[in-house]
Amino acid sequence: MYFEHATAIWRDFPELAPGALFAEGISADARPGDRIEAFTAVAASRLAASSEAELPEIQAWRRAFSRMGLKPTQYRCASESLLRRFRKEGSLPRIHPLIDVCNAVSLAFAIPVAVFDVTEVTGFLEVRYATGDETYLTFSGETEHPEPGEVIFADGAGRAHARRWSNRQSRQSAVSDTTRSVLIVAEALHPSAALDVGRLMTALVGELSALRAVDPKPVTLSASSPRFDF
Repeated sequence: MYFEHATAIWRDFPELAPGALFAEGISADARPGDRIEAFTAVAASRLAASSEAELPEIQAWRRAFSRMGLKPTQYRCASESLLRRFRKEGSLPRIHPLIDVCNAVSLAFAIPVAVFDVTEVTGFLEVRYATGDETYLTFSGETEHPEPGEVIFADGAGRAHARRWSNRQSRQSAVSDTTRSVLIVAEALHPSAALDVGRLMTALVGELSALRAVDPKPVTLSASSPRFDF
């Protein structure tokens, strides 16, 4: 199995800096360490100085969404949505130990972090432009077809595991209590993206040890080295 971004994505978004890691041994019974509070404290400190929309990480995604023909205030990247909810409510709901950790790290770095149950992915996962023939399963159980040209995470069976790039993930490969192996992807577009994504992936590896993950190995990807085999 592998993960990669299509050549057309690198062509149109040369500033892209992705990171990925594969982790096994995830358990819903595991308890994340105290670092969740430390990560959310970083987010709270940043939000005290400015709104999420003013952060360079979020501004870069807003520009990308505009280039994709999407209204940035209608379709927000995952990290902006998390930061917005955190700013309004002061906390995030606990969902699953792994998701809770990834959400906290995403808050601290203001970078979208996606988590896929790889047992629900067929063959590979590629970030590419949709043809319009792909199927997407919503969390309410409905089947949608992405718009042609929309950026999606697609597998070998023609299923879209995320729509509008980092905006909406499919129910198909969402983490559940039975999930044991996952692919985690972080993507950023701001000027210091490569450095920050590397720091984010290192932070995630440290937190995954508390969740009983077996030897997760992160990689950073680039246009010259775009593929992650796992």
